[in-house]
Amino acid sequence: MIYGRHPALEWLEGGLPVRTIYLLRDAERRFSEKIVQHARRCGAPLNRVDRARLTHLAGSDKHQGVVLEVELPGASSFGQLFRTGEAPLLGILDQIQDPQNLGAVLRSADGAGVHGIITTRHRSARLTPAAFKASAGAAAHVPLVPVTNLARTLDELRERGIWIAGADPKGDRSYTALDYRTATAFVLGSEGRGLRRLVREKCDFLVTIPMSGAVSSLNVSITAALLFYEARRQRDT
Repeated sequence: MIYGRHPALEWLEGGLPVRTIYLLRDAERRFSEKIVQHARRCGAPLNRVDRARLTHLAGSDKHQGVVLEVELPGASSFGQLFRTGEAPLLGILDQIQDPQNLGAVLRSADGAGVHGIITTRHRSARLTPAAFKASAGAAAHVPLVPVTNLARTLDELRERGIWIAGADPKGDRSYTALDYRTATAFVLGSEGRGLRRLVREKCDFLVTIPMSGAVSSLNVSITAALLFYEARRQRDT
């Protein structure tokens, strides 16, 4: 189930598969008409239901009057990450477990033109409705590739000529000090724990974001956004 106005419209406007559309009976007319038009175009059944039914379907009261029952796209292939006209720019999540963080990272990745996100298959957040909503629909556009052995994946990326930059509060270089115009993958560690030892050792560089206050680190999704957009800034100048 996908819920929320922006994620729902992103999905519908992207022409992605929809099984059923559930719309609040007394939804705002303008929004309701837009959903009806999409339903006619894609041929999906449209059910008008009450607020309690939507909350039950979404598992949340944050549905904003619309819920879609959809077929999520299958996991992207590893090779798909390299079908691009520019040097690959990737994000790697080392056991990120919060669906909200996963969604926020996907949203930043889409905005910065990151070519894909690699995540660990185990002990990691999945693309749940909450994660999709947090991505503001970007999860429909950014390839998400789960892998079983992240250390082995980092070795394979290096063999493909990709530099691995791990985000670490104790890193020895500022995140703005490196050249990201070459093929680059950013590795971000889990909430609280950070990068695992073996993953950290596989990185070519450890970069840090300077902190001027009492807190020593940023939320992983904020860190991802800063890294992704620094890379995009360099590539666009």
